[in-house]
Amino acid sequence: MSERLTMKEAARIPDALAPGHRMCAGCAHPIVARMIMKAAAGRPTVVTNATGCLEVATTIFPFTSWDVPWLHVAFENVAANASGIEAAWKAQRRKGKGPLAKYERLNVIAYAGDGGTYDIGFQALSGALERGHDFTYVLMDNEAYMNTGIQRSGGTPIGASTTTSPAGKVIPGKTEWKKPIMEIVVAHEIPYAATINPAWPQDVLDKCRKAFDTVGPKFLHAVIPCTRGWRYETSDTVSIARLATQTCIFPLYEVERVKGRPVWRLSGPSASIAKRPESKKPVSEYLEPQGRFRHLFRPKRNEELLKFIQEGVDLRWQMLQERCA
Repeated sequence: MSERLTMKEAARIPDALAPGHRMCAGCAHPIVARMIMKAAAGRPTVVTNATGCLEVATTIFPFTSWDVPWLHVAFENVAANASGIEAAWKAQRRKGKGPLAKYERLNVIAYAGDGGTYDIGFQALSGALERGHDFTYVLMDNEAYMNTGIQRSGGTPIGASTTTSPAGKVIPGKTEWKKPIMEIVVAHEIPYAATINPAWPQDVLDKCRKAFDTVGPKFLHAVIPCTRGWRYETSDTVSIARLATQTCIFPLYEVERVKGRPVWRLSGPSASIAKRPESKKPVSEYLEPQGRFRHLFRPKRNEELLKFIQEGVDLRWQMLQERCA
């Protein structure tokens, strides 16, 4: 699998996530999941999926959109389930028995949303990373509990209006920053972690291939624009995702462990922005098209909060560049 997979080659690979699922029009989940599964082609793959949008909309009984072995588990334990799959495969290898015994490598992919990662499933994720299981964890981050009513999560950005952090006279949306999940994950000293964005598909394929070729726990953090929760036109999904990176709200980078040390590296457009700071766009260009941030642009209401968000994004971008230097 070490050979680079181009977009042209990926287009020829049959979809392991078939059409006919019931994701919302304009949802980024199937865009990202299809690319990940194409990158996994060429090696036996088992998928485990926490409760969430991707799980619910692709496996409405008695139908499934998955063309690989697939397991649904609860919100909180997808990383534990992935650990068990990997352990079972290793046991079959040792005994020389079972359907997976003949394979030297196995792609074990765990999909979970922000609720199942930042919050409910964090304990299982931390334990699996600490134990060093050979699996790839994919955080499909649409920044709220979209499947159950658009409630705020630890991954919801500051200022966003949700059903449990509604913007109004009392509070201007969520009052806390997103939990720094990548820093927390990297602190577990895993061999590979990266951010991915559907607006740059070749970058997604490259990082997924690198993750699947790496032995040990890997973590991929995908930005997943949500038409229902973010409240934008269904045709704008990729442009919204692109602005997330162009404004440095969601930079693209990867972290590899080299000789025991984490090496941070900007990739794609984020590397270009670092070289040409003038190309970085203001956060308002990303926030304004989204209904969940509409209150930030009402006259004489939230100018200070908008300025505070810009300053916070600038600070985090500067800190990331220092790590990557």
